[in-house]
Amino acid sequence: MAAEKPLIVIVGPTASGKTGLAIKLAKKFDGEIISADSRAIYKYMDIGTAKPDKAEQAGIKHWGLDLVTPDQRFTVADFQNYAERAIADILARGKLPILVGGSGLYVDSVIFEYNFTTFFDADDREKLNEMSVEELVDYCNKYNIKQPENSKNKRYLVRAIERNGQTDYNRDRLRKNTIVVGITTDKSELMDRIEKRTDAMFDGKIAQETRFLAKKYSFELESMKSNIYPIVWRMLNGEISETGAKQLYITDDWHLAKKQITWFKRNKNIKWLRPDAVEKYIFGLLFE
Repeated sequence: MAAEKPLIVIVGPTASGKTGLAIKLAKKFDGEIISADSRAIYKYMDIGTAKPDKAEQAGIKHWGLDLVTPDQRFTVADFQNYAERAIADILARGKLPILVGGSGLYVDSVIFEYNFTTFFDADDREKLNEMSVEELVDYCNKYNIKQPENSKNKRYLVRAIERNGQTDYNRDRLRKNTIVVGITTDKSELMDRIEKRTDAMFDGKIAQETRFLAKKYSFELESMKSNIYPIVWRMLNGEISETGAKQLYITDDWHLAKKQITWFKRNKNIKWLRPDAVEKYIFGLLFE
Protein backbone atom coordinates (compact mmCIF):
# COMPACT_ATOMS: atom_id res chain seq x y z
CA MET A 1 0.00 0.00 0.00
CA ALA A 2 1.20 3.52 -0.78
CA ALA A 3 2.75 5.49 2.07
CA GLU A 4 0.10 8.19 1.81
CA LYS A 5 -3.23 6.45 2.20
CA PRO A 6 -6.18 7.84 0.25
CA LEU A 7 -9.61 8.88 1.43
CA ILE A 8 -12.08 6.20 0.32
CA VAL A 9 -15.60 7.53 -0.26
CA ILE A 10 -18.61 5.22 -0.62
CA VAL A 11 -21.85 6.86 -1.78
CA GLY A 12 -25.23 5.76 -3.04
CA PRO A 13 -28.93 5.83 -2.25
CA THR A 14 -30.51 4.87 1.05
CA ALA A 15 -30.74 1.11 1.70
CA SER A 16 -28.19 0.29 -1.01
CA GLY A 17 -25.89 -1.48 1.46
CA LYS A 18 -23.25 1.25 1.85
CA THR A 19 -22.78 0.77 5.58
CA GLY A 20 -22.30 -2.99 5.45
CA LEU A 21 -19.86 -2.64 2.58
CA ALA A 22 -17.90 0.08 4.37
CA ILE A 23 -17.58 -2.10 7.46
CA LYS A 24 -16.32 -4.97 5.32
CA LEU A 25 -13.73 -2.70 3.69
CA ALA A 26 -12.67 -1.27 7.05
CA LYS A 27 -12.01 -4.76 8.39
CA LYS A 28 -10.05 -5.81 5.33
CA PHE A 29 -7.97 -2.65 4.91
CA ASP A 30 -7.56 -1.55 8.57
CA GLY A 31 -9.86 1.42 8.22
CA GLU A 32 -12.20 3.59 10.22
CA ILE A 33 -15.59 4.83 9.05
CA ILE A 34 -16.84 8.42 8.92
CA SER A 35 -20.61 8.57 8.50
CA ALA A 36 -21.83 11.24 6.07
CA ASP A 37 -25.49 10.96 7.03
CA SER A 38 -27.34 14.12 8.04
CA ARG A 39 -29.77 12.09 10.16
CA ALA A 40 -27.33 9.79 11.94
CA ILE A 41 -25.70 12.81 13.62
CA TYR A 42 -28.58 12.94 16.11
CA LYS A 43 -28.47 11.22 19.47
CA TYR A 44 -31.41 8.99 20.46
CA MET A 45 -32.36 8.48 16.80
CA ASP A 46 -31.03 4.99 16.21
CA ILE A 47 -33.63 2.72 14.65
CA GLY A 48 -35.32 5.48 12.68
CA THR A 49 -32.06 6.55 11.03
CA ALA A 50 -30.86 2.98 10.41
CA LYS A 51 -27.61 3.49 12.31
CA PRO A 52 -25.38 0.44 12.52
CA ASP A 53 -25.79 -1.06 15.99
CA LYS A 54 -22.90 -2.13 18.20
CA ALA A 55 -22.88 -5.64 16.78
CA GLU A 56 -22.80 -4.34 13.20
CA GLN A 57 -19.98 -1.94 14.03
CA ALA A 58 -18.05 -4.98 15.23
CA GLY A 59 -15.05 -3.19 16.70
CA ILE A 60 -14.64 -0.78 13.78
CA LYS A 61 -14.43 2.83 14.97
CA HIS A 62 -17.28 4.92 13.59
CA TRP A 63 -17.19 8.69 13.38
CA GLY A 64 -20.11 11.00 12.71
CA LEU A 65 -22.74 9.24 14.83
CA ASP A 66 -24.58 10.85 17.78
CA LEU A 67 -22.86 14.22 17.49
CA VAL A 68 -25.71 16.47 18.64
CA THR A 69 -29.16 16.25 20.20
CA PRO A 70 -32.19 16.71 17.93
CA ASP A 71 -32.70 20.30 19.08
CA GLN A 72 -29.13 21.39 18.37
CA ARG A 73 -28.05 23.06 15.13
CA PHE A 74 -25.47 21.30 13.01
CA THR A 75 -24.57 22.73 9.60
CA VAL A 76 -22.81 21.37 6.55
CA ALA A 77 -19.83 23.52 7.54
CA ASP A 78 -19.88 21.90 10.99
CA PHE A 79 -19.81 18.48 9.37
CA GLN A 80 -16.97 19.45 7.06
CA ASN A 81 -14.86 20.64 10.00
CA TYR A 82 -15.65 17.48 11.94
CA ALA A 83 -14.86 15.20 9.00
CA GLU A 84 -11.56 16.95 8.26
CA ARG A 85 -10.44 16.45 11.85
CA ALA A 86 -11.50 12.80 11.73
CA ILE A 87 -9.64 12.15 8.46
CA ALA A 88 -6.47 13.76 9.84
CA ASP A 89 -6.71 11.70 13.04
CA ILE A 90 -7.25 8.44 11.16
CA LEU A 91 -4.37 9.05 8.75
CA ALA A 92 -2.05 10.08 11.59
CA ARG A 93 -2.53 6.64 13.14
CA GLY A 94 -1.77 4.89 9.86
CA LYS A 95 -5.31 3.76 9.21
CA LEU A 96 -7.55 4.13 6.16
CA PRO A 97 -10.35 6.74 6.32
CA ILE A 98 -13.63 5.62 4.73
CA LEU A 99 -16.28 8.30 4.28
CA VAL A 100 -19.68 6.70 3.68
CA GLY A 101 -23.15 8.12 3.32
CA GLY A 102 -25.98 9.38 1.20
CA SER A 103 -26.17 13.03 2.24
CA GLY A 104 -24.87 14.72 -0.89
CA LEU A 105 -23.98 18.09 0.63
CA TYR A 106 -22.07 16.42 3.45
CA VAL A 107 -20.04 14.33 1.01
CA ASP A 108 -19.43 17.16 -1.46
CA SER A 109 -18.31 19.57 1.26
CA VAL A 110 -15.42 17.20 1.99
CA ILE A 111 -14.43 15.85 -1.42
CA PHE A 112 -14.64 19.24 -3.15
CA GLU A 113 -13.25 21.11 -0.12
CA TYR A 114 -15.98 23.73 0.14
CA ASN A 115 -14.84 27.08 1.49
CA PHE A 116 -17.69 28.32 3.66
CA THR A 117 -18.20 31.88 4.82
CA THR A 118 -20.65 32.77 7.56
CA PHE A 119 -21.49 36.43 6.99
CA PHE A 120 -25.02 37.42 6.00
CA ASP A 121 -27.13 40.52 5.77
CA ALA A 122 -29.79 40.60 8.51
CA ASP A 123 -32.20 42.67 6.39
CA ASP A 124 -31.88 40.27 3.47
CA ARG A 125 -32.50 37.31 5.77
CA GLU A 126 -35.67 38.95 7.09
CA LYS A 127 -36.94 39.43 3.53
CA LEU A 128 -36.17 35.82 2.67
CA ASN A 129 -37.93 34.55 5.79
CA GLU A 130 -41.07 36.45 4.76
CA MET A 131 -41.19 34.57 1.44
CA SER A 132 -43.11 31.34 0.98
CA VAL A 133 -41.44 28.04 0.08
CA GLU A 134 -42.78 28.38 -3.46
CA GLU A 135 -41.34 31.90 -3.78
CA LEU A 136 -37.96 30.73 -2.48
CA VAL A 137 -37.89 27.86 -4.98
CA ASP A 138 -38.75 30.30 -7.79
CA TYR A 139 -35.94 32.57 -6.58
CA CYS A 140 -33.47 29.69 -6.72
CA ASN A 141 -34.60 28.76 -10.22
CA LYS A 142 -34.41 32.37 -11.43
CA TYR A 143 -30.86 32.92 -10.17
CA ASN A 144 -29.57 29.40 -10.85
CA ILE A 145 -29.03 28.59 -7.18
CA LYS A 146 -28.69 24.91 -6.37
CA GLN A 147 -31.58 23.87 -4.15
CA PRO A 148 -30.99 21.81 -1.01
CA GLU A 149 -31.85 18.11 -0.88
CA ASN A 150 -35.01 18.94 1.04
CA SER A 151 -36.36 21.71 -1.20
CA LYS A 152 -39.61 21.89 0.78
CA ASN A 153 -37.80 23.05 3.89
CA LYS A 154 -37.87 26.84 4.16
CA ARG A 155 -34.82 27.14 6.41
CA TYR A 156 -32.73 25.03 4.01
CA LEU A 157 -33.84 27.16 1.06
CA VAL A 158 -32.94 30.38 2.87
CA ARG A 159 -29.49 29.03 3.74
CA ALA A 160 -28.94 27.90 0.14
CA ILE A 161 -29.73 31.42 -1.09
CA GLU A 162 -27.53 33.02 1.56
CA ARG A 163 -24.65 30.76 0.60
CA ASN A 164 -24.97 31.66 -3.07
CA GLY A 165 -21.71 33.30 -4.01
CA GLN A 166 -20.35 32.66 -0.51
CA THR A 167 -19.28 29.05 -0.97
CA ASP A 168 -16.19 28.52 -3.06
CA TYR A 169 -15.91 25.09 -4.64
CA ASN A 170 -15.25 23.45 -7.95
CA ARG A 171 -16.89 20.11 -8.75
CA ASP A 172 -14.15 19.43 -11.27
CA ARG A 173 -11.48 19.78 -8.58
CA LEU A 174 -11.64 16.64 -6.49
CA ARG A 175 -9.80 16.52 -3.20
CA LYS A 176 -6.27 15.18 -3.55
CA ASN A 177 -5.77 11.43 -3.14
CA THR A 178 -9.48 10.59 -3.01
CA ILE A 179 -11.29 7.54 -4.41
CA VAL A 180 -15.06 7.89 -4.83
CA VAL A 181 -17.19 4.81 -5.45
CA GLY A 182 -20.95 4.76 -5.99
CA ILE A 183 -23.08 1.71 -5.18
CA THR A 184 -25.41 0.83 -8.04
CA THR A 185 -28.41 -1.50 -7.67
CA ASP A 186 -31.38 -2.45 -9.81
CA LYS A 187 -34.60 -0.56 -9.11
CA SER A 188 -36.43 -3.72 -8.02
CA GLU A 189 -33.53 -4.76 -5.80
CA LEU A 190 -33.36 -1.36 -4.12
CA MET A 191 -37.12 -1.30 -3.51
CA ASP A 192 -36.90 -4.78 -2.00
CA ARG A 193 -34.13 -3.62 0.35
CA ILE A 194 -36.19 -0.58 1.38
CA GLU A 195 -39.22 -2.76 2.11
CA LYS A 196 -37.21 -5.27 4.13
CA ARG A 197 -35.53 -2.53 6.14
CA THR A 198 -38.91 -0.95 6.85
CA ASP A 199 -40.26 -4.27 8.11
CA ALA A 200 -37.21 -4.63 10.36
CA MET A 201 -37.74 -1.13 11.79
CA PHE A 202 -41.36 -1.86 12.67
CA ASP A 203 -40.50 -5.29 14.08
CA GLY A 204 -37.94 -3.55 16.30
CA LYS A 205 -38.44 -0.77 18.82
CA ILE A 206 -39.32 2.10 16.51
CA ALA A 207 -42.55 2.78 18.42
CA GLN A 208 -40.66 2.97 21.73
CA GLU A 209 -38.01 5.23 20.20
CA THR A 210 -40.68 7.53 18.76
CA ARG A 211 -42.50 7.83 22.10
CA PHE A 212 -39.24 8.73 23.83
CA LEU A 213 -38.40 11.42 21.25
CA ALA A 214 -41.92 12.84 21.24
CA LYS A 215 -41.71 13.42 24.99
CA LYS A 216 -38.43 15.30 24.73
CA TYR A 217 -38.63 17.17 21.42
CA SER A 218 -41.10 19.04 19.23
CA PHE A 219 -42.15 17.74 15.84
CA GLU A 220 -41.55 21.29 14.60
CA LEU A 221 -37.82 20.57 14.72
CA GLU A 222 -36.31 19.73 11.34
CA SER A 223 -34.60 16.71 12.87
CA MET A 224 -37.99 15.33 13.89
CA LYS A 225 -39.69 16.16 10.59
CA SER A 226 -37.16 14.59 8.26
CA ASN A 227 -37.21 11.11 9.74
CA ILE A 228 -39.68 8.27 10.14
CA TYR A 229 -40.93 9.55 13.49
CA PRO A 230 -43.89 11.71 12.33
CA ILE A 231 -45.29 8.70 10.48
CA VAL A 232 -44.91 6.38 13.48
CA TRP A 233 -46.40 9.07 15.73
CA ARG A 234 -49.50 9.17 13.53
CA MET A 235 -49.72 5.39 13.86
CA LEU A 236 -49.39 5.54 17.64
CA ASN A 237 -52.18 8.12 17.77
CA GLY A 238 -54.49 5.87 15.77
CA GLU A 239 -54.55 8.06 12.66
CA ILE A 240 -53.16 5.33 10.41
CA SER A 241 -52.60 1.58 10.66
CA GLU A 242 -49.21 -0.08 10.87
CA THR A 243 -49.62 -1.22 7.28
CA GLY A 244 -50.40 2.35 6.24
CA ALA A 245 -47.43 3.67 8.19
CA LYS A 246 -45.10 1.18 6.53
CA GLN A 247 -46.33 2.11 3.08
CA LEU A 248 -45.93 5.83 3.76
CA TYR A 249 -42.37 5.31 4.91
CA ILE A 250 -41.49 3.04 1.98
CA THR A 251 -42.77 5.73 -0.39
CA ASP A 252 -40.87 8.44 1.47
CA ASP A 253 -37.64 6.40 1.47
CA TRP A 254 -38.01 5.62 -2.23
CA HIS A 255 -38.38 9.33 -3.03
CA LEU A 256 -35.26 10.00 -0.96
CA ALA A 257 -33.35 7.31 -2.86
CA LYS A 258 -34.28 8.86 -6.21
CA LYS A 259 -33.15 12.31 -5.04
CA GLN A 260 -29.85 10.90 -3.83
CA ILE A 261 -29.24 9.09 -7.12
CA THR A 262 -29.97 12.28 -9.06
CA TRP A 263 -27.57 14.23 -6.84
CA PHE A 264 -24.67 11.81 -7.14
CA LYS A 265 -25.12 11.21 -10.87
CA ARG A 266 -24.00 14.82 -11.40
CA ASN A 267 -20.59 13.93 -9.97
CA LYS A 268 -18.41 12.67 -12.81
CA ASN A 269 -15.69 11.62 -10.35
CA ILE A 270 -17.76 8.71 -9.05
CA LYS A 271 -16.94 5.18 -10.21
CA TRP A 272 -20.27 3.31 -10.19
CA LEU A 273 -20.01 -0.37 -9.30
CA ARG A 274 -22.12 -3.23 -8.06
CA PRO A 275 -21.48 -3.96 -4.36
CA ASP A 276 -19.68 -7.23 -5.10
CA ALA A 277 -17.18 -5.44 -7.36
CA VAL A 278 -16.14 -2.67 -4.97
CA GLU A 279 -13.70 -4.65 -2.82
CA LYS A 280 -11.68 -5.84 -5.81
CA TYR A 281 -11.65 -2.31 -7.28
CA ILE A 282 -10.42 -0.72 -4.03
CA PHE A 283 -7.81 -3.45 -3.57
CA GLY A 284 -6.43 -2.79 -7.03
CA LEU A 285 -6.09 0.94 -6.37
CA LEU A 286 -4.54 0.55 -2.92
CA PHE A 287 -1.94 -1.99 -3.97
CA GLU A 288 -1.23 -1.04 -7.57
